[in-house]
Order: sequence, then C-alpha cells, then structure tokens
Amino acid sequence: MPRAVTLIRSASLSDVAEYAYAATAPAESRLIFLAGACPLNDDGSTAAIGDVAGQAARAVENMKTALTDSGASLHDVISTRVLVASHRREDLVTAWEVVRDAFGDHDVPSTLMGVTVLGYDGQLVEIEAVAAVLDS
Repeated sequence: MPRAVTLIRSASLSDVAEYAYAATAPAESRLIFLAGACPLNDDGSTAAIGDVAGQAARAVENMKTALTDSGASLHDVISTRVLVASHRREDLVTAWEVVRDAFGDHDVPSTLMGVTVLGYDGQLVEIEAVAAVLDS
C-alpha cells in the first residue's frame, strides 16, 4: 500500500538525532490530528503509576488504537510530540526510548518535552501525533 509520508533527512544537520528532521505529505493526503494519547486503562484509570516506561508504552498502545480507528497506523504518522511530566532528563530519555522503539525504522520528526504537570492524576507521559494517509 502506498504511503503518504516521506521522511526527510538532512546531511547539513547532526546525525545524532534519532529521528528524521522533517516529513512531507502530498496535497491529496488526508491529515489526521490525534489528541494527546494518554496512559489510560480501559476503565479510565491511569496506567503504570510512577513508571515512565510503562506509561509511555500504554500511551503508544492507545495512540495505535486511535490511529487504527482513523484508518491509519504508526507508519502513517508524520510527526510526534512526547510530553513527560518530569524535570529529570533520564525520565525524558526513558519515555523517548519506548516511543522510538515502537516506531522502529519509521523515525518521524519528533519533539521531546519536559512539562510540569499533565491532565490525569499520576500521569507522566502523553504523546501527540499527526498522521497522513492516502485514501483509495
């Protein structure tokens, strides 16, 4: 199936970043703007209290469900923003590693941010995403 997303690498920028620096989608693609995927269980409770990696994994699973319900998959994501309620860089890196691993070789442009608080009790991670698909 043809994909709408084209990842762009830059030889002029550092290769240290674990993601593409830009991405494009053609004009005929349908854009999907996802609400922030939160680490919520089916009953609405916060998953993996106190566990950044566990919350990141649950948020990824919830994001995948929202993508599927929109007719898309992780390979259709064009960008992400990963929010981590922590001032500790190691917590940000922990969340990022879970997200990065979930995307595999589809290393979309991403922003990783430490924030002071997120919306649900005990919430440490949230993942925003935009996807692009070519409908047949």
